[in-house]
Amino acid sequence: MRLAFVIAARQRRSFVAPLAATALLLGACATQGSTANRREADAVRSARAAQNRAIAALDTAAVARFWTEDVEIRRGLGALVLGREEYKRLFNPDSGAVARGEELIYQREPASVVVSEQWPLAYEEGTWIGHRGRADGPALIGGRYAAQWVKRGEHWLIRGEVYVALTCSGAGCTSTAVP
Repeated sequence: MRLAFVIAARQRRSFVAPLAATALLLGACATQGSTANRREADAVRSARAAQNRAIAALDTAAVARFWTEDVEIRRGLGALVLGREEYKRLFNPDSGAVARGEELIYQREPASVVVSEQWPLAYEEGTWIGHRGRADGPALIGGRYAAQWVKRGEHWLIRGEVYVALTCSGAGCTSTAVP
């Protein structure tokens, strides 16, 4: 019995050492990859923050610079939007609503960004809020979202977004979800 235990212990040691060395090597590679991924994730977060600022400034052209031509969006209450030009129309300021302080200013707050190590793709998820009049105005509608980003050249662009409305207040509760 003792001999079997000694042999088993030697076999474990001969297996554990290479396994530990492999784990250390993989850990070092993962750290290098994750540093690059952190930089890319920060770039996606920075792009989202810049788009939020453009939305707050009612700068439709700047807002649209973050979308691919063929961007697809499923809006908070279910409506489908296809293409950059159609999406831009949603962000064109209504001068009457702006003058009355009633323009909806949408802001997205990323909770996480995951960047692929294999492809030029990133996944973002977080919360969104539609504010009345300005970025810090009263919240009328909000919920959760997910977005697919694609890196083209040096720029991260949004290829697709899905928004789900989960909360509302006042006038934000009067809209109807798509069946």
